[in-house]
Amino acid sequence: MKTQKQKKYDNLAQFVFYTRENLGLSVSGLSKKANLDENIITNIESGLELFLPSTVRQKLAKGLRVSLDEIKLYEKTEEYNLVSNNTLEDLKREILDNMNNKAYVAFCPVCGSKLETRIARLYDLEDNLILHPKARCTKCPFILHS
Repeated sequence: MKTQKQKKYDNLAQFVFYTRENLGLSVSGLSKKANLDENIITNIESGLELFLPSTVRQKLAKGLRVSLDEIKLYEKTEEYNLVSNNTLEDLKREILDNMNNKAYVAFCPVCGSKLETRIARLYDLEDNLILHPKARCTKCPFILHS
């Protein structure tokens, strides 16, 4: 009988940090091994990234010498589906449309509190820039990921 892996860490940030440390790697060293920008690793370890695009997850798993399932175990997942896909798509467009507006404030579609927003600048396997709007609520567990 196959047993499910038990969580050893509280979150993705701890998992990546301690796994990297146990391998004796600096952020720069992991960045090179995983072929990821140092800022992406820093954002993951500081808790800003809770759900990873598949390309980042694959590269990170390779750099940390772990399975994709181990990373997925610690990623934040939406345990409820309170917001329609249309609302989420509208929010993504709104964030992208206001990415250069420093006064822009977005609000959580679940509880109405302020969202912390940012644009993740990622590259696909052909080095094309892809902009991913990201947001997380300051009060409830709502997270907008691409």
